[in-house]
Amino acid sequence: MSTQTIQAIRVHQYGGPEELKLERIQRPEPQAGEVLIRVHAAGVNPVDWKIRQGWLKDFRPVQFPYIPGLDLAGTVEEVGPGVTAFQKGQAVFGQSPKGTYAEYTTAPVEKLALKPKTLSFDEAAAVPVGATTAWQGLFDHGGLQAGQRVLIQGASGGVGLFAVQFAHWKGAHVIGTTSTANLDFVRSLGAETVIDYTSTPVEQAAHDVDLVFDAVGGKALESSLRALKRGGTLVTIAGQPPEEKVRELGVRVAWFSAQVSSELLHTFAQLIDEGQVKVVIAEKFPLSEASQAHARSQSGHGRGRIVLHIAD
Repeated sequence: MSTQTIQAIRVHQYGGPEELKLERIQRPEPQAGEVLIRVHAAGVNPVDWKIRQGWLKDFRPVQFPYIPGLDLAGTVEEVGPGVTAFQKGQAVFGQSPKGTYAEYTTAPVEKLALKPKTLSFDEAAAVPVGATTAWQGLFDHGGLQAGQRVLIQGASGGVGLFAVQFAHWKGAHVIGTTSTANLDFVRSLGAETVIDYTSTPVEQAAHDVDLVFDAVGGKALESSLRALKRGGTLVTIAGQPPEEKVRELGVRVAWFSAQVSSELLHTFAQLIDEGQVKVVIAEKFPLSEASQAHARSQSGHGRGRIVLHIAD
C-alpha cells in the first residue's frame, strides 16, 4: 500500500448512516502547530451522527466531502513546523477537527496528550469528548463541590459513566438514573443511589439535589427540574427546558458544548492511571463498518462507549 494514500470514511451529503463511504484519499501533511497521527482507534460520539444527519448545520456547518469523528488515539508519525511538545513514535490521545475516521489525521498539539499508560488505544479513543463533557458540565458549569448531592441522568451512557466517576472522586453524593439492566453497573462506577427510570419516576426518588447533569433530554428534563432544590443548577447537553418553568422553580440552567484541551486530557490520564476512573467500551467496529457504528450509537445503546478499531 502506498504511504501517500490512506483509507478514510467520507461524507458527501447530509443523510443516514449509508452516507459514510470508505474511500482512498491523500495522506494529510501536518501544518505549523500540528502533528500527523497514525490513528489506531477513533471514538464514536452522538455529535458525529448529528452532524452527518444535518441536525447541527446551522451552528456547525461542514464543507463536503468531510471526514467524521473527533476522538482519536494513535501514534505520532510526523511533527509539523514549530512543534516541540511531541515526538515521532509517541502514543497520544485527543481530538482532531480534521476528522478521525481515517488511517491518518492531523491534530493541533493543544488538543492532544500522551495516552494513559494503563489503557489500550481503543479505550483511550473513548475518553476525550465524553470525559471532557462530564468534567466541564460538573465542575466548570455546575460548580460541584464535595458533599453536594448530584443527580446524573443517563448514568450508564458515554458521558454519564464519566460523570458518575468524576462526581464520586470529588466526594459528592451521586444519584444515577439508568435502565434495569445497568443498575449494578452504575453502582460499580460509584453511585450511592441508582434509580431505575423504567419503573420509578425520577423526581419521586430524587429531590432537593444541588446539581443535575442531564445527558438524556426529552422527558428527563422535566424530572431533572423537579429533582432540584430551589437555587440548584441544571446542566444539560440534551436540550433546554421551558424558560417559564425554570423561573417558576427558581433554578439555574447551563447548556454548553465541551472544549477538549491538553490540560484536561492530562488530568484524565492521571486519574485513569491512578485507578480512579475506568473506561468502558460497549462495542468496537472496524473502519469499514462505520455506518453500523453510527446506527448503534443512534439506537441509544445503554452502556459505555463505541469505538472504531482502525489499526493494531
